[in-house]
Amino acid sequence: MKIDILTVVPDLLEGPFSHSIMKRARDKGLLEVNLINLRDYTPLPRAQVDDYPFGGGAGMVLMIEPLVNAIETLQAQTPYDEIIYMTPDGATFNQKTANKLSLKENLLIICGHYKGIDERVREHFVTMEISIGDYVLSGGELAAAVVVDAIGRIIPGVLSDETSALTDSFQDNLLAPPVYTRPAEFRGWKVPEVLLEGNHRKVDEWRHEEAIRRTTQRRPDLMEPDATKAPSPSKDR
Repeated sequence: MKIDILTVVPDLLEGPFSHSIMKRARDKGLLEVNLINLRDYTPLPRAQVDDYPFGGGAGMVLMIEPLVNAIETLQAQTPYDEIIYMTPDGATFNQKTANKLSLKENLLIICGHYKGIDERVREHFVTMEISIGDYVLSGGELAAAVVVDAIGRIIPGVLSDETSALTDSFQDNLLAPPVYTRPAEFRGWKVPEVLLEGNHRKVDEWRHEEAIRRTTQRRPDLMEPDATKAPSPSKDR
């Protein structure tokens, strides 16, 4: 998968993709992330990419000309499946969207800044608008990093254990159940006995029940009629 990110502050995004799972994905050649500096596409002096909004008001707006120059130049090189604009008024990002986007080959993500981008870019080029929550950031860069991380980690081959991503929260509209590791007892706090018995069918049942309980308590809005359906029993190993 190839993801190009159009931004006025590319240095802000160097760190998130240079460590941990994203770094391994890039090293394996499974994920290509390119940071594109919008200032390289403006014809104006001093690399200007923003101006005051028509009609007055506070703040600055990213101008249409450098944005269109960049988008059309990049489109000539890459056939994008989606051109995504990170914006607080976009559709709220969730696991289903991450799953859908992970199946694409080429994405372009536009990071807004200041008061946003000229609306004509949204009307004529953007195919998808995404928000990561009901709040405002200084720019779309950190939001883009969240989206790329969520997409990249579920690309087949990125995680050493591919079943790990399938048991993440939200994959089946349930939050993940509690997890424990060694030691089995610490300061008198014990791990649930069912996890120590080696009966994988019972473990699966316990995890499903705990996922339902946790989701009901913390995110009842996620519950669907089939969410309480028991998982297929696994074979004891």
